[in-house]
Amino acid sequence: MRRADRLFRIVQLLRGGRLQTARSLAEKLQVSHRTIYRDVQDLQLSGMPITGEAGVGYTLRRDLDIPPLMFDREEIAALVLGARMVEAWGGTELTEAANRALRKIEAVLPANLREKIDDVLLYAPGYKSPPELRRKLDTLHAAAQQRRVVLLAYSREDGQPSVRRVHPLALYFWGGTWTLAAWCELRTDFRSFRVDRVEHADCLDEQFTPRAGQTLADFLRRVRSQERDSRHG
Repeated sequence: MRRADRLFRIVQLLRGGRLQTARSLAEKLQVSHRTIYRDVQDLQLSGMPITGEAGVGYTLRRDLDIPPLMFDREEIAALVLGARMVEAWGGTELTEAANRALRKIEAVLPANLREKIDDVLLYAPGYKSPPELRRKLDTLHAAAQQRRVVLLAYSREDGQPSVRRVHPLALYFWGGTWTLAAWCELRTDFRSFRVDRVEHADCLDEQFTPRAGQTLADFLRRVRSQERDSRHG
């Protein structure tokens, strides 16, 4: 369990109002007593209203307790469907993150709303999203976030192979197909690459700084302009 997830679980366990000993918390989270002492101290220093002491137990002050999350039926359906779509079509890391987020939301919902999660009958089967595609999405997403140059081995629409150095800007999902919006050094212009045609993506140590005319905002302006032209053409 990641430390951030563990801290979240500690807060949720203390919200019940009952005194929780370090021993009981350690057993539930499968960590040492020392880890619980350190985590509780860090939570207290961050401003979380936890009272108690080592050897006695801890609780969250009820007067400053975090209010339960309140969602209506449609909001719960939207959250569950969103998580299921990410699980079906997202990268490996985002899939795991969506599952963790849904568990966290479920943990803080009142019982009557928690039951509604299983009532959401909206699904997004992901059998067409192979593991290799998910790994490519992880690589390209991380490269876009870190602004790292990527060397793409790409199969063009006509089947011819192509190798490009690109500056990844964002990933777009088109209901079954992912595309990478990027600045292409070879063409000195924006290009969109279908991720399922990427044979290999090598994230280089080299970073790029988006220049005027090469940013994601510039790319979006270009797309909107082309859409307007096509409508009025």
